[in-house]
Amino acid sequence: MEDSLLATLVLPAALAMIMAGLGLSLTAADFRRVLIFPRGVAIGLLNLAVIAPALAFLVAELFRLPPELAVGLVLLGASPGGAMANLLTQLAKGDTALSVTMTAISSCAAVLTVPIYLGLAVEWFGAGDIGQVRMGGVMLRVLLITLVPIAVGMAVRQRWPERVEPALGGVKNASLGIFGLVIVGAVVSQHEMVMDNATAVAGAAFALNVTAMAVSFVVSKLGRLDDRQATAIALELGVHNASLAIAVGASLVAALTVPAAVYSAFMFGTGISFAYVMYRRNAPLAAAAPT
Repeated sequence: MEDSLLATLVLPAALAMIMAGLGLSLTAADFRRVLIFPRGVAIGLLNLAVIAPALAFLVAELFRLPPELAVGLVLLGASPGGAMANLLTQLAKGDTALSVTMTAISSCAAVLTVPIYLGLAVEWFGAGDIGQVRMGGVMLRVLLITLVPIAVGMAVRQRWPERVEPALGGVKNASLGIFGLVIVGAVVSQHEMVMDNATAVAGAAFALNVTAMAVSFVVSKLGRLDDRQATAIALELGVHNASLAIAVGASLVAALTVPAAVYSAFMFGTGISFAYVMYRRNAPLAAAAPT
């Protein structure tokens, strides 16, 4: 798998296209929002950068996952939210602007957070097969498939806004389609490995998904955020950018991709269910919010 065309070219190229699509949808205002609404963004990023990875470590320990699967679960937990989280937040009448800002900042920060948590997980779980991972190489890989495409996408939008704006809907749909193809491609290419380990990792992946959404929602409410903001943060933690975890994991050890592939099989179901429940609570707030 490490030397396969899928791992070295197709997955990174597909993810870079997804990130470029995200960049096309972003403006400088999405990053300035951290100064305008600091508490919401700070609580959201705390959940993404600290709580989600910590929960992944805890769940991997509780379910006694084999080392490589445990590292893969942490890799997933350390991955940022994605475009699907933004879409579900919008459908739930949550704070979409907050969701987009968290996705943008966490995707850029992934250049540091993903390698750091990956290295900690390798050491903590004693994953000898991937003990020689060079974090500098992982950091460069994440940089090339996340931050660089986002920057290119933003530059294109700034240069040709009149062309980009009408195409944003199609770009978003294409990104979601590519995301689906990445997941399907990873599962198909490693069908036997996914099937052999699905039972072992399914419970842990489901527990991480539900716990992350529940804990982040409670933390958000304790931080005095409203339901719409808490919805955005919970969905950001529940619907990870699994394609990033798969792309990074596939370049190292094939088993690292299994948790993200299994997680993706049901994260949309739980995310949609949560969005439906919160829609009923958020709709009155959204209607009363200033436009």
